Amino acid sequence: MFQEISSLSAAYIHIEEQFGAHNYHPLPVVLERGAGVYLYDVDGKQYYDFLSGYSAVNQGHCHPVIIKALTDQAQKLTLTSRAFHNNLLGTYEQYITNYFGYEKVLPMNTGVEGGETAIKLARKWAYMHKGVPENKAKIIFAEGNFWGRTLAAISSSTDPSSYRGFGPYMPGFELVPYNDLIALEKQLQDANVAAFMVEPIQGEAGVVVPDDGYLSAVRRLCTKYNVLFIADEIQTGLCRTGKLLACDYEDARPDILILGKALSGGTMPIAAVLADDEVMLCIKPGEHGSTYGGNPLACAVAMAALQVLKDEEMAENATKMGELLRSELTKLNSPLISTIRGKGLLNAIVINHENPEAAWDLCLILRDNGLLAKPTHGDKIRFAPPLTITSDQILECVGIIQKSLQILQG
Repeated sequence: MFQEISSLSAAYIHIEEQFGAHNYHPLPVVLERGAGVYLYDVDGKQYYDFLSGYSAVNQGHCHPVIIKALTDQAQKLTLTSRAFHNNLLGTYEQYITNYFGYEKVLPMNTGVEGGETAIKLARKWAYMHKGVPENKAKIIFAEGNFWGRTLAAISSSTDPSSYRGFGPYMPGFELVPYNDLIALEKQLQDANVAAFMVEPIQGEAGVVVPDDGYLSAVRRLCTKYNVLFIADEIQTGLCRTGKLLACDYEDARPDILILGKALSGGTMPIAAVLADDEVMLCIKPGEHGSTYGGNPLACAVAMAALQVLKDEEMAENATKMGELLRSELTKLNSPLISTIRGKGLLNAIVINHENPEAAWDLCLILRDNGLLAKPTHGDKIRFAPPLTITSDQILECVGIIQKSLQILQG
């Protein structure tokens, strides 16, 4: 059913398996080049990218404006550490805070660092402003969340593959069902709760979209009970769902906003935590930081990556292309697809098949036919191409998906 990989690809994979940690299970394809919506393997075969680096490559692979910003700055200054000022940090901080409408930003490197930063801010705020007794602050998370694999992140996880075997876990974390306002309000009544941290759409869980009104209700409840609303927009933000932020669909402004992934257009690790002064200024010099956070190279790249999103109207294109993709997938009327869901160009299908490996098998067939996607949580496959994709390309990709489903069906 599946094509054999080339000897060249097999050699690269063998080296990885021999010398690298076995903490990932990649699709067997070895990539060496990317351009726009396309990826190319070591044998020169072209693929549509339907994962976009888990939404890190919203602007498309190697976007020329972002690459120019990267290469120009790389020849001037890349790192000073925060021991000294540099000429780009303040400019970037002004740019991104104006862009998203917050008073302050704390630059970090990775999404999971952004999550850790948000939690530290929330705890400090709770002690300084809410009057929570020292070491009693609680952070509430939604079941099914995913924001990384640090010890704090897995301590909030409900996925055994993330947390099993790594205890003891971080104290002060509690869980509520996702999309359950009654359960959330009950938890928020605890005076020691500092914050509720949630993904507006749960990505790793399989693109789980909450009910309309959920986010605006979360905002109201957090305000009512004097609890910080932390939005993990690392995967849903930066135009992926058809708005600049997924929270924008309901005008649900978070107290702390976490960004990452596409903040660099897929060129380097860049993350940011945004908040207003009451929250951000709780942290004083020496209490939090990062050697690479806010480095000049990252500042130049992030400003270019954000500007490209606006200049090329990628949110609008994500809305239109997402509607087209879901519509065309629905028209396939495939018995192998039990669910199609998503917003903008963050979408997923749920595979209906007696074989528990059917989603993986379908991704192998899709690979053979020139489209790269990856299963999540067994029977779900994300379809999240770069936001530069066109309607003709969407239609071609749906044709590839249809052909691959027919092969899987046998």
